[in-house]
Amino acid sequence: MSIGSMIEITDPSDPRIGVFLNQKDAWLKAAHNPDASDDDPDHGFFIAEGVLVVEHLLESRFPIESIFVSHSRVPGVEDLLHRVPESVPIYVAEQSVMDEIVGFPIHRGLLACGRRLPDADPIQIARDARALVILEDLSNHDNVGSVFRSTAALGGEGVSIILSARCCDPLYRKSLRVSMGHALRVPYAVTGDLPAFLADLRSLGYTTLALDPGENAEPLDTEMHRQIDRPALCFGAEGPGLTGPTAAAADRRVRIPMASGVDSLNIAVAAAVTLHACLRPEPSGAGQ
Repeated sequence: MSIGSMIEITDPSDPRIGVFLNQKDAWLKAAHNPDASDDDPDHGFFIAEGVLVVEHLLESRFPIESIFVSHSRVPGVEDLLHRVPESVPIYVAEQSVMDEIVGFPIHRGLLACGRRLPDADPIQIARDARALVILEDLSNHDNVGSVFRSTAALGGEGVSIILSARCCDPLYRKSLRVSMGHALRVPYAVTGDLPAFLADLRSLGYTTLALDPGENAEPLDTEMHRQIDRPALCFGAEGPGLTGPTAAAADRRVRIPMASGVDSLNIAVAAAVTLHACLRPEPSGAGQ
């Protein structure tokens, strides 16, 4: 793809690239964004950063609005740019101009703007899945992104994620980047009443497992994937863990056996260990 077929940006205040201009994730999503309807306050945009994430965006269900790339990055992403629909504008700028627009040094040199979709129904997501990962009140974007990546890798097809309303948004730029774009591929939904949702899961044939480091919880069994037909794995916030009502609504409490003197694991690590024990994707012949 030649530079001439792209739209050159030389002025950081150019309104065509306003969506990339120092905009915070919350603004892109919020109702006061003129492109987000008051009737649908969760609609709006999100920003994908880097080649892998933009590739996932192009292959995902989310519409892509525009691409922004630095001159120096164009030769390395030509194949990707050729896959962008003709109706999607591709903006190009010198690295210094791009950095000024974005508000920080954008070393990856490639951004894309995606459009959010209406919120999914958590019960419908649960019906369609064979297993669930449930996150309550996670406040760290890196951890949310890591759980999406682990779910894609260790759960595979048919495993979806449910988040409480106070969780980090998986489409925020940092979460999306840490997920390596899998937040665009793994189905997910948000529920406002997690304990009630867990109760509803029983009628769908799920067994809910609350991760709890306490001694009264049963040890995680590496053969649990053979014992539970439809597991729903529940993970709480960094530090406090699951809230009392959510833990009480689960069918079983399980803990990861650990050496003495260590009381817990980072939530992203704990999720990966539990996913490996309770879910097994079809082997692809690859791994690392």
